[in-house]
Amino acid sequence: MSSKRQQTFAKMERERRVKERRALKQEKKQAAAAEKRAEAEDGSVQAGDQDESVLIGDQDAPDTSS
Repeated sequence: MSSKRQQTFAKMERERRVKERRALKQEKKQAAAAEKRAEAEDGSVQAGDQDESVLIGDQDAPDTSS
């Protein structure tokens, strides 16, 4: 019969950090999703409007290729 090996403190620390990072990532995802839902409900920012402003801004910029 083999005995169980005791887990090292280094391994426990690594696992704890991984769990913390996963929790932070999940919180960020939830916050981004909530923000996206709020913007969709408000209708204040639409993807099409942002793309047009970028294109218009590029046309007004002076030509610096020379």
